[in-house]
Amino acid sequence: MDKKTKRKPTGAAAMGAGPGRPKGCQNKQTTTVKLAIEFAAQGLGGTERMIAWAREDAANERIFWGNIYPKLLPLQIASDPDSPLTIQILRFADAAKQD
Repeated sequence: MDKKTKRKPTGAAAMGAGPGRPKGCQNKQTTTVKLAIEFAAQGLGGTERMIAWAREDAANERIFWGNIYPKLLPLQIASDPDSPLTIQILRFADAAKQD
């Protein structure tokens, strides 16, 4: 049986991977795109315009709650075993609709 010996890496490969980007740091393109979207949103009316848009149509409000707002939520939720997470569902009724 013929054994082949692996060659040891040389040069940069021998040193291993570099430090890379620090954990949690976004790349420049992601940061730039998010900043551009923020400026565009401000130019289109900002918060007040987004609220008006969501109230224009029930479909817009569904889009806001179903597609836009969840992007702000954390991707992972961790809890402490001594104080577990509780889920609370609150329903708000519009007083004008009840009359």
